[in-house]
Amino acid sequence: MRTKTILTNGDVKKIAAAAERHAMARNWPVTIVIFDDGGHLLHLNRLDGATLSSIEMALAKGRTAALGRRESKFYEDLVKQGRVAFLSAPMTGFLEGGVPIVVAGEVVGSVSVSGVKSEEDAEIARAGIAALEL
Repeated sequence: MRTKTILTNGDVKKIAAAAERHAMARNWPVTIVIFDDGGHLLHLNRLDGATLSSIEMALAKGRTAALGRRESKFYEDLVKQGRVAFLSAPMTGFLEGGVPIVVAGEVVGSVSVSGVKSEEDAEIARAGIAALEL
């Protein structure tokens, strides 16, 4: 039997605080979400000024990253390269901004952001994950 690494509440708070600091330092109004490895919501925060639609986008991108075990941008690129049949997959967040949290080669969750340019969303998510100092 294997031992499974999981995100603690302290980990989630650390990720969320770092992601929020990164976004606020740039005046980026975004929604930040964190999921466990099963795609279950652990944290959601819509910063002041973030659109309501950013909530749904962040949720979708984060679930895609957690369940797909890779960045949501991977799926965006598949579709852009003509693999449109992939749109029927059971995931919905095929835009950049969902980033898996990987510990010792295992995905333990994801961080997802929506509200600014997709590459900036991913930048914020990575800044949050970096707070874990993996």
